[in-house]
This record gives sequence, structure tokens and C-alpha cells, in this order.
Amino acid sequence: MNIESGLHVFIVNYYPPCPQPEIAKGLPPHTDFTIFGHLLETGHNGLQVQHDGKWVSVNPLPNSYLIHVGDQLEILTNGKYKSVVHKVSVNNKTRRMSIGLGYLPPVETAISPAPELVSEDHPPAFRAITYAESLELKQKCQCDNKSFVDLLRI
Repeated sequence: MNIESGLHVFIVNYYPPCPQPEIAKGLPPHTDFTIFGHLLETGHNGLQVQHDGKWVSVNPLPNSYLIHVGDQLEILTNGKYKSVVHKVSVNNKTRRMSIGLGYLPPVETAISPAPELVSEDHPPAFRAITYAESLELKQKCQCDNKSFVDLLRI
């Protein structure tokens, strides 16, 4: 995947206490177009993951480091590992801060199921997509609590 030429991203999210958390969104449901999502948590609740169609709160240990599967890994493994749909909610009592890390390939890099994981019994589950195409598609996506890679299924 030409890792030497890709980008390593560093994202800091700060969520101050919100006077009306019931009408505010911290971060809407999404998946990360990375191999893995790396998240340093401050210990305050707010991160939720989708499991069996329901939102489950993640209760991290203070200053814990969470790793979740991203879209690239789901595509590369031909669906063996699933990208995590997640969101962040805010509250009216405490602030929340997270630091996210991820790898983004060069824009011309095509991402597709690894040939070693494709066979007659396990045909490709996803179409190949360049990182540039994925950015365009993700900007237009109205995924409605679904994984972005669902748009790429064959």
C-alpha cells in the first residue's frame, strides 16, 4: 500500500460541556477510512460503537489507548474484520478530549481485497477503490449508521 508515501494523521477532538446535550451532536456516526483507528481517551464517556444495531457506550480507563478496525482493513481482509461504526455524544457536566491517529495512503493507491484472501469459495466482497475516490464518495455518503464500506460491496 506504499506506506512510505502515505500520510499519518493526528486529530485532536475537544468537546466542552454542552448546556443542551440532547440536541447537540459531538460527532455523528461514521467509520474511519484507515487500517486501524487509534484513539487516546481522557477517561470521560462519550464514545459509542454500534453493535448488533444498537449503540453501546465505551467506558475507557482513564488515559487508555483504544484501537479499532477501519475501512481499509475490512476491504483488505475481504470482510473478515469489520470496520467499526462509532460516534461521540456530549454531556453537560464534563469536557471530553480524544486524540486520534491514523494512516492514509497516497491518493492514487487502489485498495482492494488482498489476493491471498480471495478464492473461488471466497470471491471478492468489495470493489477496488482509490483513496481519492473514497474521499469523494465519503463526502457524498449519507450512510445512516452504516459502515462506509457497504457502498463498495459487490
